[in-house]
Amino acid sequence: MSRTDSNVSRVYATLRRMAADFELKPDERINESALSQQLGASRTPLREALNRLVAEGFLTFRSGRGFFCRSLSPGLVMELYEARVAVETETARLAARNAGAAGLARLVAHVEAGAAEYAESDDAARLLDMDEAFHLEIAALSGNNELRRMVENLNDRVRFIRLMFMKRMVEDGTPRTARVTAHRSIAATIASGDEAAAAQVMRGHIERRREDAAQAVRIAYSQLYVPDEEIS
Repeated sequence: MSRTDSNVSRVYATLRRMAADFELKPDERINESALSQQLGASRTPLREALNRLVAEGFLTFRSGRGFFCRSLSPGLVMELYEARVAVETETARLAARNAGAAGLARLVAHVEAGAAEYAESDDAARLLDMDEAFHLEIAALSGNNELRRMVENLNDRVRFIRLMFMKRMVEDGTPRTARVTAHRSIAATIASGDEAAAAQVMRGHIERRREDAAQAVRIAYSQLYVPDEEIS
C-alpha cells in the first residue's frame, strides 16, 4: 500500500467512526478546512474519504453546498431497520444451509462464551460490540461476502441508535437472562439446519427492535444536542 493510499485509509477510518457515532451532527455541513487541520490530512485524501462515505450512506453531498452528515429521523431509521430485516433474515437462512457442523458448533460456542458477560455487564458500548459480533458471525457463516459487508454497513449506520437501545436496556433493568435468551434461540435454530425457522426467528428479533425506532431517535437527539451540564 502506498503512502497516499495509507493516508486515505486512515482518514476514511476516522471519519467513518465519527459519522457512525454522530460526532458530526445530523444534517451538519462539514467544514473541510477545519476537518483537514483536525485530521492532519491534505485536501485530496480527505475528499476521497468523504466521497467514499457518501457512497456508503454515512454522508450526503449537495451540489454547490458541499458535504453534510446524514440525517437522523424516524423515517430513515425505519428504512435502515427494514433493510436489516431483509439482509439478516437471509444471512440466518443461508447460515442454516451453508455453515456446516464446525461452523454451527462455533456459533453456539460463540454465544456461550460470552453469555455470562452479556448477561451481567452494565457497559452499553460493550454490550453493543458483543451484539454486533454475534450478527457478523452469522453473516460470515452465510458464506456470502456481499451480505456480510451489508450487515457491517447497516450495523455502523444504526450504531448510535442501537447504543441508545442498550443504554435504556441497562437503565430499565431488563431481566439479565433475557439478554442472552434471544441469541441462544437464534443460534440453536440456525444450528438445527431449518432454513425457514432460522429466517423467522431472526426476523422477529430485529422487528422487535424496529418498533422502538422513533423513541430511540428522540433519545438520540437529546444525547446529541442537550449540553452535558443540562443532563441530569
